[in-house]
Amino acid sequence: MHLGLIGYGSISRALIPLLSTNEISQISVLVRPSARDTAQVPPQLGIPLQFVTSLDTLMSGHPDLVVECAGHAAVAEHAASILAQGTHLLVASVGALAQQSLHDQVTAAAATSGARLIIPTGAIGGLDLLSILAAAGKVDVVYTGTKPPQAWKGTPAEDAANLNTLDKSTVLFRGTGRAAALAYRKNANVVAALAIAGAGFDDMSVTLVADPQATHNTHAYTVTSPSCSYQIQIENTPTQGNVRTSITTVMSILKDVTHHARTHKD
Repeated sequence: MHLGLIGYGSISRALIPLLSTNEISQISVLVRPSARDTAQVPPQLGIPLQFVTSLDTLMSGHPDLVVECAGHAAVAEHAASILAQGTHLLVASVGALAQQSLHDQVTAAAATSGARLIIPTGAIGGLDLLSILAAAGKVDVVYTGTKPPQAWKGTPAEDAANLNTLDKSTVLFRGTGRAAALAYRKNANVVAALAIAGAGFDDMSVTLVADPQATHNTHAYTVTSPSCSYQIQIENTPTQGNVRTSITTVMSILKDVTHHARTHKD
């Protein structure tokens, strides 16, 4: 299977060495022109890999699946076009779909072409049960995300607290899932995954916390419905080089890519 990737940040760099040579025959990575000359192929990869600088070039190679790992702007710029061409797309930056107009554009492109829009479970679990309960009626979801202060740098959290001197657990944000996903673009993809699974962007309640004692990225949420209620708390180890992103996010994408490759082979 020919795999396309958008972005060559921490997720792509962690994912590529895990890919199986038995399932992936070629990798094409879309990067900015300024990054192409410095981008390096992982040693002993065993899979042909090329870096390209335009979506047209990426799509001219007819990838069987494209995985977006480059942030909200990449979803806005490329997702609808990829799906409209009939190519399956996995979106890691799920929070981008909190923008209703983009969500509608992307889902319409998938529906028209028949391509699949794949939403990975990422760093969270229990989405299958949530979707079942949501299909039967209204569910109430309350989510709290806790990360070390450095994981919140470069976000609106810097206006809420001094992240460099924080000495106690501090609430950075309280609000709806939509507001969290749009404001904390690099930290709230889990929120979007819960919303799309059935919580609803505008109905779920979100609290985001910076804790100087935290060594993991913790996702805790409760679901209440007439049929079932449950609580989940997950403590994830961050990836190397990006404290915001959990290793389980990479493993979730790997699982989806592997499944697609095996299905494609069959």
